[in-house]
Amino acid sequence: MAHLYVVPTPIGNLEDITLRAINVLRSVDFILAEDTRTTSHLLRHLGIEKPMYSHHKFNEHATVGRVAESIAAGKDVALVSDAGTPGISDPGFLLVRRCVEEGIEVVTLPGATALIPAVVQSGFPCDRFVFEGFLPQKKGRMKRLQELATEHRTVVLYESPYRVVKCLEQIGETMGEERRVAVVREITKKFEQTVRGTVAECLEHFREHEPKGEFVIVIEGYDAKGAARDDDDAE
Repeated sequence: MAHLYVVPTPIGNLEDITLRAINVLRSVDFILAEDTRTTSHLLRHLGIEKPMYSHHKFNEHATVGRVAESIAAGKDVALVSDAGTPGISDPGFLLVRRCVEEGIEVVTLPGATALIPAVVQSGFPCDRFVFEGFLPQKKGRMKRLQELATEHRTVVLYESPYRVVKCLEQIGETMGEERRVAVVREITKKFEQTVRGTVAECLEHFREHEPKGEFVIVIEGYDAKGAARDDDDAE
């Protein structure tokens, strides 16, 4: 039986791709790419030549049926996004759901994602956390932040460089400027950086230094220090 392989690709450093991912990309019949130009660069680096077809948020509703039919007919297919794991704030969910509904086996490889390195190096508890991805750009944005203000677990957000300052201002409005955050940018890349501190301190930094690159914002859980003290007292 043919498979849909969900293949994570590097988020910056091309050495982060796994040996298994390389073998899968070499073995499949064709590759679905979010942007074929970006994936072509990766494939050239790996010395792989494969047919590629576009699969992105603007056409995925129209293509999932044809792809599922190809797999059902015996074609092994790899799904990749521009960077990281497909389906995590990237196209992929609709195709995976369609394959599951039709009894097609889906094999998801472990690999690169910005989420896990950011939450681990934030210094906040990472045994339990909430991943929100990208917040709504307009409608519902503040409401969601208000709901997250009393979340006791560490909260993880993705954000574009153009909205980092605004996002930190909104976090300050809803959670208080003394809430601690870690703002991580360009994970695995040459200019990787983590700015830690209160919301106010991080705001000051990014007002003075123009935000550039891909960002993950990690927010300390509500009353995390108090909860930690309670745990210590219980011991």
